[in-house]
Amino acid sequence: MLLLVTKLFSFFFRFDRDLRWRTGVQLAPIICKSSNDFKITQKALESTYENAIASNIRVKGLIIANPSNPLGTTMDKETLQTLMRFINEKNIHLVCDEIYAATIFNTPEFVSISEVLQEMEQDPTNRVNRELVHIIYSLSKDMGLPGFRVGILYSYNDHVVSCARKMSSFGLISSQTQLFLASILSDEEFIDGFLSESSKRLAKRHLTFTQGLEKEGITCLASNAGLFVWMDLRTLLKKPTFDEEMELWRLIITDVKLNVSPGSSFHCDEPGWFRVCFANMDDQTVEIALKRIHVFVNKGRKHDRTTMNNKKRKSFQKNLRLSFSSRLYDEAAMMSPRTIMSPHSPFALSPLVQART
Repeated sequence: MLLLVTKLFSFFFRFDRDLRWRTGVQLAPIICKSSNDFKITQKALESTYENAIASNIRVKGLIIANPSNPLGTTMDKETLQTLMRFINEKNIHLVCDEIYAATIFNTPEFVSISEVLQEMEQDPTNRVNRELVHIIYSLSKDMGLPGFRVGILYSYNDHVVSCARKMSSFGLISSQTQLFLASILSDEEFIDGFLSESSKRLAKRHLTFTQGLEKEGITCLASNAGLFVWMDLRTLLKKPTFDEEMELWRLIITDVKLNVSPGSSFHCDEPGWFRVCFANMDDQTVEIALKRIHVFVNKGRKHDRTTMNNKKRKSFQKNLRLSFSSRLYDEAAMMSPRTIMSPHSPFALSPLVQART
């Protein structure tokens, strides 16, 4: 059995762990390109599906994350309609992860797959089977309550709900947690105020961080949601390869002491993209992080100018390249075996580490 997963548009790294480790389910990433801001297309959907069928693999569903992790973008209504028509045509399930639904800090507004479903059902020309649609959500991100471990499944399929209800006995929520959450969620005035303030703070922090990066010539994919940005460091690669991406990641970890996530850990097929979380640190830490990035990038510029004047070198790349000392970073010497960084580990895929002066 195989599940289609939108590549880069929503392929959160833990999909690999959560969906594959126990079940043996295969994932077929749907390739999305930077040329159209990583938006999913009908052509990409059809291509991945047809390749799976040609390999005698049975496709059972499509999984998306809206808003996207790692992109920090929301799907527009037209894209969601395309997905709905696709899953109905193929008679496969659609699982939509909407865990960042209330982290919207800029336009366009968030559109839930449930809204699209209702609109399409009102048009008799549409062939819509609501039993194929399932929504998952959590209070971890929007409400900042990850430790409560409270998740929500909203499905239009009674069989799925019945199965989930039986499975929930292995992870019941304590009475104290339920009472506390009921008290919070029933206070609509508090919820509205909390989410409004959260949106304002995310917008302010996002602007501060992205403008700081732009001063160093670093751009990010335009985003409007989530707790992170999709940072474009392709111009900092000596070669457009994933080996160079990993080398750059190691340099950022060891030289800058900032923990970012390489695009390859999200199955991105374009080397040089990195996810950076900006919402889990105080203002002082943001300033320190940006200062370290400034020193790091200018160190690369200075080294390139020196190299350019070296007569032994016949050519010079005009674009900025991080050509730092050729010394190898011995991670084993820097960290104990228990703390060695890995781009695929939960720790290495966490946001920017707390910066210290």
